Amino acid sequence: MSLASHSGRFAAPATNAAGQVPLIGLAPDEMQAVMEQAGVPKFRAKQVWHWIYHRGVKDFSAMANLPKDLRALLAEKYAIERPAVAAEQKSSDGTIKWLLKLSDGQLVETVYIPEEKRGTLCVSSQVGCTLTCKFCHTGTQPLVRNLGAEEILQQILHARDVLEEWPKSGEKQTEGRELTNIVMMGMGEPLYNYDNVSKALKICMDADGLNMSKRRITLSTSGVVPQIVQCGEELNVNLAISLHAPDDALRSAIMPINKKYPLAELLDACRNYPSLSEQRRITFEYVMLKDVNDSDDQARALVKLLDGIPCKVNLIPFNPWAGSEFETSSDNRVQKFARILEQAGLDAPVRKPRGRDILAACGQLKSASVRTKKAMREKDTASE
Repeated sequence: MSLASHSGRFAAPATNAAGQVPLIGLAPDEMQAVMEQAGVPKFRAKQVWHWIYHRGVKDFSAMANLPKDLRALLAEKYAIERPAVAAEQKSSDGTIKWLLKLSDGQLVETVYIPEEKRGTLCVSSQVGCTLTCKFCHTGTQPLVRNLGAEEILQQILHARDVLEEWPKSGEKQTEGRELTNIVMMGMGEPLYNYDNVSKALKICMDADGLNMSKRRITLSTSGVVPQIVQCGEELNVNLAISLHAPDDALRSAIMPINKKYPLAELLDACRNYPSLSEQRRITFEYVMLKDVNDSDDQARALVKLLDGIPCKVNLIPFNPWAGSEFETSSDNRVQKFARILEQAGLDAPVRKPRGRDILAACGQLKSASVRTKKAMREKDTASE
């Protein structure tokens, strides 16, 4: 299926359940155009933009410098809502996972990972996933639809709500933030929803939007080669590649997308990624699967494969989930694999699993959303 066909078939809703047009996710000129249709002057659109992205308001009634009758009009026609929180779980390590209910009832998961010097939000781009990577729990959930730009941004806005990071009057927007980094590593393949992801990230990076540096935003892809080039040219955020195998035969077996975009094409796109340098490296993600991709020979093959690409390799201990056919490589095996990479000059940190106890770790997002949605349906049926 072409990207255009995919975007059409799995498109996000254009309005919310009440028929209102979401203002979140619109570029400044789009917001002006939409509001002009209702007779709202351009300068008012700029004020609304400021309230949404600088002050974090969730209700038009809080926009104090707008006339009361205009606030009523905006509330009738447009939406700046947040998703409902269907569930919140907190890990023993401080990680928080939110199950968010969108306006049409669909559910997505978003994870906040606090660290000593930064806080990272793992954001979803689709409900379910179009890919079927064998080791990933999300991949066992069929793709339902793409998220709209507003639904991607709503996850970030919600996290800032919870962390109480909206500045008070007179404060700079970036003062005292706990949420410092965004990773597009949640449910879904971001590059199969490129238009909406791109719109959302541009607002994240806009100095008049959420004002986040592109160096603090990472997009992870399983290897949608044409959009890697487009992403680099238009967004130039940090790039992470879900690699997980050093050869085509194994990668195709555990990641079917490799049959469409084999390693030679994928790595050629990586070598040509804009601004690639030793200071701005690509991250290759490599989940460690016992007796599958963790041998010494496979480590040496990986070194050869990545030769000449400024990069680091994140080694990720497999995070188990019910029904998976894989096991986690032993700590000794992971460390030996890492030493082979490091001795060849590659930076190969081992990622510390976060949020495993609430199924919030890498590759685990899905089960809670599916179970909760089923429970909600049963509850609705019982109440009828």
